Amino acid sequence: MSGKVKSRNAANAESIAGGVSSDERILRDIHQLYTEADSGLIAVAGSVGVKLLPPRKKITVMLMGNHSAGKSSFINWYVEEHIQRTGVAIETQGFSFVTSGRKRESLTGNATLHLYPHFKPLQQFKGVSEYLSTEICTSRQKRFSLVTFVDSPGLVDGDMKYPFDVDEVILWLGELCDLILVFFDPMGQALCKRTLNIVECLNEKHGDRLRFYLSKADEAGGESDRQRVMMQIVQELCKRPGLNKCGFDMPTIYIPNPNKPSRCVNQIEEVCRTIEKTINQTVQNTLNSLEKDCELISEAITDKLMNDRQSSLENRRARCKSCFLTLLGFCIPLALLALLLLGSMSKELLEMALGHQGTEALSLYLTPAVKIFDSLSGEQQLYCCGGLVLLSFLLLIIAHFSFRTRPTLSGKQKRQLQEKLEYIKEVVKTKKVSDSNLVLLLHDLSRVLTQFPLSRKSSTKSICDKVSAIMTWTCEKVIRYESGPGCKDFPPAMRCVFIFIPNMFLGEDPSPIWCSDFRTACYMMPAL
Repeated sequence: MSGKVKSRNAANAESIAGGVSSDERILRDIHQLYTEADSGLIAVAGSVGVKLLPPRKKITVMLMGNHSAGKSSFINWYVEEHIQRTGVAIETQGFSFVTSGRKRESLTGNATLHLYPHFKPLQQFKGVSEYLSTEICTSRQKRFSLVTFVDSPGLVDGDMKYPFDVDEVILWLGELCDLILVFFDPMGQALCKRTLNIVECLNEKHGDRLRFYLSKADEAGGESDRQRVMMQIVQELCKRPGLNKCGFDMPTIYIPNPNKPSRCVNQIEEVCRTIEKTINQTVQNTLNSLEKDCELISEAITDKLMNDRQSSLENRRARCKSCFLTLLGFCIPLALLALLLLGSMSKELLEMALGHQGTEALSLYLTPAVKIFDSLSGEQQLYCCGGLVLLSFLLLIIAHFSFRTRPTLSGKQKRQLQEKLEYIKEVVKTKKVSDSNLVLLLHDLSRVLTQFPLSRKSSTKSICDKVSAIMTWTCEKVIRYESGPGCKDFPPAMRCVFIFIPNMFLGEDPSPIWCSDFRTACYMMPAL
């Protein structure tokens, strides 16, 4: 792509780094809810046997296309810093991750995989680790603070050899990326078969993530030449069964250069809107995933408590059964012993030992058994005694095995699980509702703000007039949102709204001067 991207000082980034967008705050807070050491959802879920993965704080956007298609130039334009090398030759040899951070830094190889642990399976592809790199820059332009770009190697046909299986790696990365931008260069190998084959494979599973763009549109000649190139590319794409679908779109884009004006329609802002739409969708998906994970953990905790109560009930039944069998097992030999004593001892000796009443009671209950026992022969009596002793041992063995109980939770563990359940219901779900309401409020507010155009040259009085016009609407919205559940955080949420109103005014990060003017306007207003 033509044109140069201006470089910015890191101090400029730090001057506006204090402002955190609502989407960034929501994703950061949700990520923290998952990863806190003691009370995080991952730790809570692990304690009840549920495995969760933390949501990412940024979306991943992969750029692919033939070599010299303008992928690296687009990244430089988006972040407004010269991060990636650009040129006609193949400049990107491997996969480069470009993300925002607190300081400018470059990482290579395994350091990249430590920074992005969800990309560690890339080590399974032979030769890829040596061609991984990460560029961390301080830019906060556009929505870069919520984006990680993956710059892929330029794809070419012919005898070009890659040090790794580039096709398989791109297909694997397509599984993890939230958005895949495919750039076709009208001056190069726009109809590269390798590119088309990979795009066709990606479209089979992730067609909703693919976006096609004709890059370097300003270098394609006149309008007729540009239309001819687009027709050729579209015809080649439509030959592939998976890509021949209704609603196909391929906007023309190029890097704007004030020193080289062009009459070609530049839809590069459409790419920015696509990225922003993906970010908004990711925020909603993350909030929905948070709710689903909370329900999953709540169900797991509830099931564990119910299973514990069921185990306690079964243990109680087992103990009662074991006690009964043990008592019966000891009663049989005692009864046999009493029977032998009654038959062998004289009545006078029994009366001396048990008393008159005891002897009468023993005779009353054991006389039938004595008569039956006396009717048996000596050998039969021996067998009968042995059988009763064996039955006694058998009952004791059954009682021993019946006493085996299931493990149950201690009182402390039950209290901890109950506290975790209350934490998820009262804190985490409330946080989700509050963040959802804030997202709705910000989206509605942004639509209202578009009705009041302002420029960076607007005076403080103009800003006051605009803020006055939206204050009534905003307060009414807050009252409506606060009437719902889980809106305890709205005072700080409203401060977040007013901090980022300048961002919505201009559609870009505010400059320090603009922020100063806006704060002056806010201080001048009694309502604020």
